[in-house]
Amino acid sequence: MKGLKMRKLLLLLISHGAVFAAGFGLGIYLLPILTAPPAPDAADLQASAAAAEFSADLTRDLRGSDFGHWGEGTISVSATQIVHEGRLSPGPDYFVYLVPEFVEHEDEFEPLKDVSLRVGQVKSFNGFILDLPPGTDVTQYTTVMVWCESFGEFITSAQYR
Repeated sequence: MKGLKMRKLLLLLISHGAVFAAGFGLGIYLLPILTAPPAPDAADLQASAAAAEFSADLTRDLRGSDFGHWGEGTISVSATQIVHEGRLSPGPDYFVYLVPEFVEHEDEFEPLKDVSLRVGQVKSFNGFILDLPPGTDVTQYTTVMVWCESFGEFITSAQYR
């Protein structure tokens, strides 16, 4: 009788723990979507992209991209802005970096993080416009990369030069 109660208690703990873990994981995934500000409208994205000196395509087939970490669309780089027309997988704490060489995985980015320029935080997943820090020389870099700071995860990148 006592063994049956212990088994029942153990099953309850395991099942409730699994539901809690699933809910927590789902919350981490959904919270950025629910709190994301509206993306810039298409006209603003196109107008800002038209001033770009460089552009490149984001694809899902990079070594560091997977089901939950990806980007697609076009990245445009001007002397003052980075514009993304497309979609990113939703997630928390995304930042855009300018990187001096092409990277497609976190193990390639980690050694270059100190010489890369953190441009700004991404809060919308259907396109964004980020202003570059004053005096940024985009020709000193070759790649735009989206990085998840919280989890140290590569999201996507595009080599624009």
